Amino acid sequence: MDFNSARRDARDFSAISKRHLEPSGASRLRSFVQGIGTSTIFLPDVLAPSRCGYNAVAPVHILEHLNKPFWTSVLLLGCPFGFVVALLPVGRSFGWDLNMTGLLWFSLLAALVPRVFAQLPVDKIYGVNLGSWLLLEPWMLPQGWTDMGGQICADCSQCIESEFAFAMAYPDTVDQTFAKHWDSWFTQSDLQDLKNAGINTLRIPLGYWIVEALVERPVENYPRGGLDYLRRGLGWVRDSGMHVILDHHALPGVQTPGQEFTGQCTDDVQFYTPHNYHRALVWTAVMTTLSHLDPQFSSVFAIEAVNEPIMDASQTPGYGDFQKNFVKTVRAIEALLGIQVTGYNPNLPASFPTTNFTATLQQACSLSLFDAEVVDALLDAIPILSGIGFQYGLTGTFTSEPFNSGRSPLVTNFMDVNWQYDNPPNPANAAIGPQGYDNHLYYSFGGVADADPTAYMQSICNLQRIQDDAELGNSPLWFGEWGLSTQFDASDSFLRQWGDAQKLAYSQSAGWIYWNFKTEISNLTNGTELARQWSYLEALNMDLLPQNAASYYDNDVCQPYINKTSSRSRSVLAEDTAVASAPVVNSTPSKAPLLKLSDHRRRLVKKHYSF
Repeated sequence: MDFNSARRDARDFSAISKRHLEPSGASRLRSFVQGIGTSTIFLPDVLAPSRCGYNAVAPVHILEHLNKPFWTSVLLLGCPFGFVVALLPVGRSFGWDLNMTGLLWFSLLAALVPRVFAQLPVDKIYGVNLGSWLLLEPWMLPQGWTDMGGQICADCSQCIESEFAFAMAYPDTVDQTFAKHWDSWFTQSDLQDLKNAGINTLRIPLGYWIVEALVERPVENYPRGGLDYLRRGLGWVRDSGMHVILDHHALPGVQTPGQEFTGQCTDDVQFYTPHNYHRALVWTAVMTTLSHLDPQFSSVFAIEAVNEPIMDASQTPGYGDFQKNFVKTVRAIEALLGIQVTGYNPNLPASFPTTNFTATLQQACSLSLFDAEVVDALLDAIPILSGIGFQYGLTGTFTSEPFNSGRSPLVTNFMDVNWQYDNPPNPANAAIGPQGYDNHLYYSFGGVADADPTAYMQSICNLQRIQDDAELGNSPLWFGEWGLSTQFDASDSFLRQWGDAQKLAYSQSAGWIYWNFKTEISNLTNGTELARQWSYLEALNMDLLPQNAASYYDNDVCQPYINKTSSRSRSVLAEDTAVASAPVVNSTPSKAPLLKLSDHRRRLVKKHYSF
């Protein structure tokens, strides 16, 4: 432990607090401290809980109650709308003279705070998406898709360009065809390559049809058997020591129009209805149970409720209530499993059984311990769990064996509040226990920065999203989708800068998850042109991203672009660096021919706005 550094940090408390607290915030904090009659010091921002997603602007505030001689009460206010209280046994010798004992506890606190607050399994998320594995998006593997029997067309709703359309066109062979894809798209070799590159987290996009009983056949039709491959893959991940976010990427009824990633390319969006909200809650109950009781799921630490809902909140009626019911469904399952969640106590009877989980679910529902929507979801999940238990040899786990999970609560996960506009519901209002927030940022879809290299760098190096989200309680935040794609013909040199700048910006939050782990390389993708900007593994092969996820080509890549004069440009790296006009290396607006799939890649119709 470096006590000289700790002493130096202590001398900097005053300057740091002045630099980071805006006048209004400082005034409110001063009034708060005076109101409770305590002494206050400020830890430097480098000791703030990074997984609050706010460490660049919100120091941790430590308040000592001087009338407690042997214990110091510590109040951590790093993230809005939340706090953690801890007691440190520092003894009478601890005082604001910052003696050696106090410095020791400060250092220990700095190491422990992030895990206490955010309950994430890693210090920083370095992740990739396993896109087009269990939820296939044809634009990412056009040759493979057409070889399977699919089609590519200008309007994806008018041809076989989604899993739904494929299953409807080939009802007798769809399961076998997709089994071959699931078996080959994501392999143990891919996983080892990712682990060797320092990736510690995988976000797995899933359709609701991974729980096959939820598909309302014959009106709906999707490939069957995906759960076999999900369980197999999760077993590989468990053995590798990596961690998983289960992402509900395609919702019942379709949550966003005109997108391959919803599983059915259609403008008839029906997710935002009571019936389909209910089906999504049943999916949630099943996945939560499996995450705690199926050993294959032991790497799962978070479940994301809805990937990329419609951005206009006026078109998503009931979404705020669904957010709350999603969290309550997760926590109800965990309560019945004996998992303690701070702030949640459904008053379970002491006599509840502990050896038959499905019977316990049934009994809990009969006692009306939970809200009606949650009860309905739990009841409908029971026969589904029984069927899965029979299929995968988990019948004893669900019906007769002791079911104390022994695991920590799952992190419930939502797209951040700023994903939507027009008075959106704030998912922070739904939080019970650990919760994380997801933001997706693609400059290539427009609406974020002008289509030139300098504008891209100025924008990303002054990114404000982490602070904006934290002000609304959306912490910890991670960037669950991003990539190297641009609106112009970017040189390799610029893409290295672009990757470094994005990683530096997103690492000020809880971390980042790249889209995607790989894409196809074929004639239909102009060789590596698609993979160059969308495949993490190919970017490693082409030396466009460093071989270690935590490393950079240039740690100072953002220094020339920091704009301290803009009211919206609080820097992600430094506040006091002068604005410079350093050139961007060898990049010009694109006049080159577009990829053959440029008109068909459905992700290109997304609109990602900067709030």
